[in-house]
Amino acid sequence: MNIHGYADEGQEPDEIVPAELAEITLVATPEELRRIAKFLENCANGMEARGTSWEHEHLSDKDESFKDSPHFVVFNPEYGQ
Repeated sequence: MNIHGYADEGQEPDEIVPAELAEITLVATPEELRRIAKFLENCANGMEARGTSWEHEHLSDKDESFKDSPHFVVFNPEYGQ
């Protein structure tokens, strides 16, 4: 597993270069953590069901309560192989 991210510095999407992170901290309520856990479980199920054709999912696309949160994306490392 690798973790990538970038600071919110107001850059245009095509100017953003994600960096590999050594650590992340989720500041979240128990309810938010349960919603994130459900999202991660659904991503894992999608990867298992669709294999290398499953590319990625955004938490805010699957749970609109996160629409104003930082982007949380799960990417399949085997996508396209």
